[in-house]
Amino acid sequence: MDISTVLGIILGVVAIFVGMVLKGASLSILLNPAAILIIIVGTISSVVIGFPMRELKRIPKLLKVIFTEQKMVSDVEIIQMFSKWADLARREGLLALESEAQEIEDPFLRNGLTLAIDGQSADYIRDVLNEEVEAMEERHESGAQIFSQAGTYAPTLGVLGAVVGLIAALGDMEDIDTLGYAVSSAFVATLLGIFTGYVLWHPFANKLRRKSAFEARQKRLMIEGVLSVLEGEAPRIIEQKLASYLTNEERKQFYESGAGGLEKEK
Repeated sequence: MDISTVLGIILGVVAIFVGMVLKGASLSILLNPAAILIIIVGTISSVVIGFPMRELKRIPKLLKVIFTEQKMVSDVEIIQMFSKWADLARREGLLALESEAQEIEDPFLRNGLTLAIDGQSADYIRDVLNEEVEAMEERHESGAQIFSQAGTYAPTLGVLGAVVGLIAALGDMEDIDTLGYAVSSAFVATLLGIFTGYVLWHPFANKLRRKSAFEARQKRLMIEGVLSVLEGEAPRIIEQKLASYLTNEERKQFYESGAGGLEKEK
């Protein structure tokens, strides 16, 4: 489970509820079926209109990505693998990596290493793998746009819901005692629209984009690693080149672990 997503939602809900209580508003006023209908169903209808069904079918998978932590090999482990493969390839040739390729679970990395073993040129491998990364980024961005657009529609629908509520409230002003409650209820739609738009949908879109960026960066690290092995570079040179993808903290841990032979010589 992605703790940051769950924690963020909990903090957002608590902030609204506690804030309402501190302002003296009754939480029961949030139980407004009309406002919920306008915001939730209205947002869903806008998204359904705005996107083709083949993209909307991916929403359950996108939610799974948002609420679960990605199980990915660390960058440090990937660099260590390339260092080992480079050493093996320099001693026994690229064909010696066939058994290693069969054990790779990541299909992207397995495909790249297989292309190198098969004798494809560096330019061909780079083009094929870069096109795959670009296609992945485009696919991920289309998913993020669904939530981004929902975040744009929801606050506007909140204003629409408030207008509808005010029309109903001001349409019957004979009962002054209930007028104040009716007017406050009218703005519940605005509250729900802003809350869902800026606490849920927009952050969901951003979370998808950040996870996509991390995955794309790691795949580009793999591309550079595969090409470095293909070109017969020394393991310590590969370590230095790929270490540029690490954060300062990761790089420090990488070299302190004894993996960065070149850095230690410096």
